[in-house]
Amino acid sequence: MISELSIALVLLPLLGFLFLGLFGARLKNEKIIGFLGSAAVGISFILALFIFAQMAAAGPEQRKYTVNLFTWFSAFTGSPGGLSISAAYQIDQLSILLTLIVTGVGFLIHIYSIGYMHGDPGFWRFFAYMNLFIFTMLNLVLADNFVLMFLGWEGVGLCSYLLIGFWYEKKPAGDAAKKAFIVNRIGDIGFLLGMFLIFAAFGSLNFDTVFAGASSVSRNNSTMLWICLLLFLGATGKSAQIPLFVWLPDAMAGPTPVSALIHAATMVTAGVYMIARCSILYAAAPAALTVVAVVGAATAIFAATIGLVQNDIKKILAYSTISQLGYMFLALGVAAFSAGIFHLMTHAFFKALLFLGSGAVIHAMHEEQDIQKMGGLKKYLPVTYRTFLIGAIAISGIPPLAGFFSKDEILWKTATGDQGSWLLWFVGLLGAILTAFYMFRLVTLTFEGEPRFDEHRLHPHEAPKTMTVPLIILAGLSIAGGWIGIPHANALEHWLDPVFAPAQMKLLASESGSTGLEIILMIVSVSAAAAGIYAARRLYLQYPGKERAAAKRFPVLYRILSQKYYIDEIYDAVVVKPIASISEKILWKGIDKGAIDGSVNGAASFISSCAQLLRKVQNGVAQFYAVMFVGGILFILTWLLFR
Repeated sequence: MISELSIALVLLPLLGFLFLGLFGARLKNEKIIGFLGSAAVGISFILALFIFAQMAAAGPEQRKYTVNLFTWFSAFTGSPGGLSISAAYQIDQLSILLTLIVTGVGFLIHIYSIGYMHGDPGFWRFFAYMNLFIFTMLNLVLADNFVLMFLGWEGVGLCSYLLIGFWYEKKPAGDAAKKAFIVNRIGDIGFLLGMFLIFAAFGSLNFDTVFAGASSVSRNNSTMLWICLLLFLGATGKSAQIPLFVWLPDAMAGPTPVSALIHAATMVTAGVYMIARCSILYAAAPAALTVVAVVGAATAIFAATIGLVQNDIKKILAYSTISQLGYMFLALGVAAFSAGIFHLMTHAFFKALLFLGSGAVIHAMHEEQDIQKMGGLKKYLPVTYRTFLIGAIAISGIPPLAGFFSKDEILWKTATGDQGSWLLWFVGLLGAILTAFYMFRLVTLTFEGEPRFDEHRLHPHEAPKTMTVPLIILAGLSIAGGWIGIPHANALEHWLDPVFAPAQMKLLASESGSTGLEIILMIVSVSAAAAGIYAARRLYLQYPGKERAAAKRFPVLYRILSQKYYIDEIYDAVVVKPIASISEKILWKGIDKGAIDGSVNGAASFISSCAQLLRKVQNGVAQFYAVMFVGGILFILTWLLFR
């Protein structure tokens, strides 16, 4: 039963993509297109719920299934270095959780898109691409081997390119799509090299075989270290971590539902999932875990500082996503794998809510995205305001909303875990303060205070129900979604234990820290978040001119933050321009035009010159032919006489 259901839930979005791609342009009816596109994902979610229910009813040892579809390809199977790859899905506690997130949140985003994309000439194309996005992500999370995972990995990269550049007639959208695609290829090279090393080390790319082999590998093995670092390079590309995070803020050029799908349920979570899936590999290379934790913590604080001064409503949320992904990698790096996945789940709820809420604001403001040109919108958009406020409170880590439970578990494990440290905890705490501050800066400047726009010209209004109902559902999930992770009764951690138990055993992980210390750290983190919220509201409600005054007082710091530490400019100067210059002056002018075209044109010129000489022999003058004839005879006679 589970086999049939799993195949159906994966195929439905693919069928939706094929049908809409082939016939969508002929339907001419947005309701039918929106219904078909949404139903393909919604039914998949229902099927995933059935699978989850059957797994929950079974014992912990009977919650893993492998669904073999067919042998994809094989080579040299009779020799020791043979390779056989199956198209097969692995249904276990981790993959079904991700499947529920992808299809559940994805379904709500599809419903929202019916209202948001109304009137767009590419309406059918949008839903076709969105269905394909869900299909490729499902292949990524359900794959039972690295090759099929990589197929899904590249698939979500393709879909992000198509959807970020959906409005391809706008140059910024096309440039952003190319940037996302190219930056991710850098990370993908790391993933591929990691797969080559895995095959060299274990003779297989099947998860069960590789992970079983990794369980017997000694810790601090150099090969395992390189495997893990290369895989992490791939994760930094997909999940926008230092140094490959630069594509994600620019990806906001696509339609807002695309931003929600990328940030909440698909592409950027792929790297987190991949590291969690490979937990046993990282357990064999603790040094790689340290790298993951340090990069995650650095990314969390780095992106949060940039978010403090951004004014584009979607880019603030983009830097927020980069920061929250940093928290997830921090959790994975301190071997709190369940905590990282827990935060991935809660983040999916409130980040989808925040992005869709921002879309409702942009919709109401006639495509205006600068929060400095908003204000006072809560009286025009009451549903959007209340739901957006819930999302902001959740991401800030205020109890009893979802973000509180997952964020505090990460900070607790960072401070007291065997792989953690108090320095990383402090960085995480600072990130929590900054998150609360910039999120309530966003809320205050967007929804509160006096309007900073022409009310008579714009006439802001609440979004249609196709957009507000998903907001309400996501708000409910942002409130209650974290309750399954209540400390010391963590149902999610218990559910995921069988997946991460081998890694925890290899690391010899042990529970540390007292309940009293946990409560103290919880109070500290909540107080820090509350202080960030209070500071933002006081500054932007009571002293609205203080930010400009601070910018004038600290111009260098403000310019650095507003220009995103000039990272794009540095990459442009160090990477893009040198490559473009080498391509133009050496590869094109030197090799292509100089060597290749020069040799081809030179050969043609030589043949042409020879032809010019031969043409003179055929001049049509009979006397010239007679002279040439006699001359030839004399030459032959002379040669015969004197040879």
